[in-house]
Amino acid sequence: MAQDVYARLADALDRLPNGFPRTESGVELAVLRKIATPEEADLASRLSGTLEPTDAIAARAGLAPAEARRALMGLVRKGMAWFEREGGVNRFRLAPFIVGLYEAQLDVLDEELARLVEEYFAQGGAAGIMGPEPALHRVIPAQTAVEHEWVLPYDDVRAIMEGAKSFFVRDCICRTEQALVGNPCRFPVHNCLSFTWREVPPGPESVTKEEALALLEETERIGLVHTVSNVAEGIGYVCNCCGCCCGILRGITEFGLEQSVAKANYLAAIDADLCIGCGVCAERCHVDAIREVGGVYAVIAERCIGCGLCVTGCSSEAVTLTRLPEAETVHPPADFAAWEQERLRNRGLTGT
Repeated sequence: MAQDVYARLADALDRLPNGFPRTESGVELAVLRKIATPEEADLASRLSGTLEPTDAIAARAGLAPAEARRALMGLVRKGMAWFEREGGVNRFRLAPFIVGLYEAQLDVLDEELARLVEEYFAQGGAAGIMGPEPALHRVIPAQTAVEHEWVLPYDDVRAIMEGAKSFFVRDCICRTEQALVGNPCRFPVHNCLSFTWREVPPGPESVTKEEALALLEETERIGLVHTVSNVAEGIGYVCNCCGCCCGILRGITEFGLEQSVAKANYLAAIDADLCIGCGVCAERCHVDAIREVGGVYAVIAERCIGCGLCVTGCSSEAVTLTRLPEAETVHPPADFAAWEQERLRNRGLTGT
């Protein structure tokens, strides 16, 4: 019976736009067993990607409304469900595995769960989650690498953050996981930024706007790639990623998924006459898009993700980042709802 509820939950997660494909070994069920009790898995499996009121979920689960409300809020606290309150009514939906449920396990992540997730990725989980389009995340260029006169509005993350009211920083779950499986990262762990447009009482993860913006600049300086939700509006976090740990960038470097992240609409180029051959640009590139050619360095255009870290690290000003022509520009979905609908269509699923 317990196995059945975890299988039902896995199937429910895979019906979401983000995906959670099953494997021959069933390692995904072991992942879910580490995260949820059978009772939690049973209730979560009855949720969908559509926000529903408590009473509807309670009736489907055979629970009294008050009992269902308590249990659903427990799922929210555990990162397994999302909820909104509108017109005095709480509505709940199932949270996707990535980005959502897994990231919420940061405080309880241990070596066993980390290794299970790695097994799941290697057995097809990475391809099933990061392979379909539109990608989960998109790259935004380093803010000091672009001219603000021509940067696309949805790429000006500093301007977006200026309008937010509450800011938070927590450890990167990707680097935390890699450290647990024996691959500690050379980059700092505490730089996963999020923000909201409403006032939130200060908590242990809260920082000021000034501190958040300073951290954004620091991550650029040390050479981390900014990635955000692959939407034009509704961005609420900035991941600062490395190619050795980040699941999204490892999609390119390790799992052979060239479209695992939506590239920024910019392209780096190196002036061979100005290049002094120091190799800093190649060291700062997380996707192996820069190679040495005859003592100087060159960008492999088809691999470039437009992050601009090669520009910000070049002391001889040999590297530039230019915006792609409009005919080659790929704009992100308008918002999360549009992203979900497009992903469902591309995965051959419906929006229900």
